[in-house]
Amino acid sequence: MKVAFVAPLVTVINEPQRGGSQAFVSDLARGLTRRGHDVHVYAASGSDIPGAEVIDTGIDPRTLAATLYRASGPTVPDPTVPDPGPAQEAFASVYASVRKTRYDVVHNHAFDAPAITLATGLGAPVVHTLHLPPDQAVAAALRRGGRDGAPPAVATVSAAQARAWRQVVRVDAVLPPLVPTALIPWSRSAGAGAVFAGRLSPEKGAAEAIDIARAAGVPVDVYGDIYDAGYAREKIGPRRALPGVTVHPGVPRTTLWTKMARAAVVLYPVGWDEPFGMAAAEAQACGTPVVAFRRGALGEVIADGRTGFLIPPGDLRAAAAAIARAAEISRPACREHAEAHLDLEQTLDAHERLYRKVTG
Repeated sequence: MKVAFVAPLVTVINEPQRGGSQAFVSDLARGLTRRGHDVHVYAASGSDIPGAEVIDTGIDPRTLAATLYRASGPTVPDPTVPDPGPAQEAFASVYASVRKTRYDVVHNHAFDAPAITLATGLGAPVVHTLHLPPDQAVAAALRRGGRDGAPPAVATVSAAQARAWRQVVRVDAVLPPLVPTALIPWSRSAGAGAVFAGRLSPEKGAAEAIDIARAAGVPVDVYGDIYDAGYAREKIGPRRALPGVTVHPGVPRTTLWTKMARAAVVLYPVGWDEPFGMAAAEAQACGTPVVAFRRGALGEVIADGRTGFLIPPGDLRAAAAAIARAAEISRPACREHAEAHLDLEQTLDAHERLYRKVTG
């Protein structure tokens, strides 16, 4: 099939990736290309996906900085009015380019309401993957899209997310952002210390990861770029100088996988209903158990008591105690769980099934 991906334009798609959605778009494009599909990824300028074809949209992601997702509230104040600003202009330009080529399927991965409202009249079936929790503006855009023509197919990245979205819109499929386990190195023997990987913003829980590791008496390496400047300044800044705490900028995934494989535990103390949890999946592929708060889809990713521990949300003391129990977890069992349930090939199959369905 000939498939167009519309990537999130608020960041480039390259290493180090700015988030799980960006990493998955890269994995998915390469995987489908490897299976013989002709995939074009319409992405922000500066994007690069080795093994897949990237169409430079000419969009500078810095011009869309105001549209960065904030878990604390909607990005568009009025859900009934399309964004008239830079995002509207950017996606109008992208879809104008998409219309110049005949595609079998157009698959949108962008988070913005304009990416949905403008995906009409493309001459091909449209799929929207919802990578984030329910949002009023996006839900309104999906409902309008269904009225303006052939309804698009709507997918979420987990069953938990599908349940939440189905309260406001129809959901046709679950397409989880599974990970390329064959490419991820793993270790049978436990290393030392804890690792946290994720953007520095309140919902991802970097500050809590530091506090949990310190309560457990283990060193922690934090890998992540500043996403919320206020959070990084107020919550991470004071913790940087604490004994046993090392804060690193984001690193390429291959480097991160090596760091995870050498750790005793990966921490995932999220402060929101996690849509999926790619870093938790990658950690298990590395053979490393995960200690996480039981929120969102993490119960679908982590086998509690077998590949890690799911802790009541916000219970730092219980999470610290779970670190001490990480040695009870079989690292081969973590790897086996990832290979059996979290492998990229399974979601490639699911994407192909949905594409065949929407193309008739």
